[in-house]
Amino acid sequence: MTKSTSDRPGEFELIAEFFAPLSTAPGAFGLTDDAALLSVPPGQELVITTDALLEGIHFFSTDPPDLVARKALRVNLSDLAAKGAQPVGYLLALSLPAHRGRAWLQGFVEGLTLDQHEFAVSLMGGDTTRTSGPLTLVITAFGHVPQGTMLRRAGACPGDIVFVSGTIGDAGGGLACAKEQALLQGQQREYLLNRLQLPEPRIRLGLALRCVASASIDVSDGLVSDLGHIATASGVGIEIEGAQVPLSPELCSLWREPKHRLLRATTAGDDYEIAFTAPTGRQEEVVALGIQLGLQVTEIGRVIPGAGVALLDPSRRQIPVTQPGYAHF
Repeated sequence: MTKSTSDRPGEFELIAEFFAPLSTAPGAFGLTDDAALLSVPPGQELVITTDALLEGIHFFSTDPPDLVARKALRVNLSDLAAKGAQPVGYLLALSLPAHRGRAWLQGFVEGLTLDQHEFAVSLMGGDTTRTSGPLTLVITAFGHVPQGTMLRRAGACPGDIVFVSGTIGDAGGGLACAKEQALLQGQQREYLLNRLQLPEPRIRLGLALRCVASASIDVSDGLVSDLGHIATASGVGIEIEGAQVPLSPELCSLWREPKHRLLRATTAGDDYEIAFTAPTGRQEEVVALGIQLGLQVTEIGRVIPGAGVALLDPSRRQIPVTQPGYAHF
């Protein structure tokens, strides 16, 4: 077939030129069939997750296409990480506006190629359409876990310790910087923007937590909101010690007033860190895991009888939280 020079390739030309090279797994058949085959190793269970990203809501129209692609894949890998799953592949449904042509697609595929190599996953299939609306990406990711070991939101018990990986609020700070050019400059600004545009799925931590954590979730909508999901699913309450929530120096430079900073950091979302609970007897094991992985893991609270999530100040007074996180509806 002669390669078209049109900036708007047809559907099958688009698939053959841009996406078939990403289908490296044998069961993807080079994207030449209507479906793919995914084998699960003996003694393993399949874990499936999906996320949709919309232009103007989850990313800016001016964001580089490679970063749009990598974020779309990584937010799904983050879900798998929080379940303790080893990622293996993904499906992509892409709705393209007419003005997104060949150059944009090339950058988009370059981003996916980088992350496929980094995380050892393959494109297994999907769909491509034109749209008169905003660019829309839907990725469905697959992973596997040994039978009976998937980490769930349910499972936290009173007395468990609450932990979180990395630092919290950086993506929210990055979003503020993206919206207002005057906020911060130099390396501090770049750090926060990078945390927004290129989250780091904590896959190695998730794998290590399979037999340690009692409940787990990735921080996508906000720390308070997402811990609220654990509290609801587990039928417990959670107390967060505000002074123990890990904040980066860059975020502290952006939002200087401590109470304001804490509220924004714990409700902003898009951090894609793992928040989890573990029995009190396993604290040293959790600390050792963090050291082994070279990843900051911080104890931030306790699971208690009751319901909901309480954010506490240093005097253990509850800080009012009117909006615990990003609300989709």
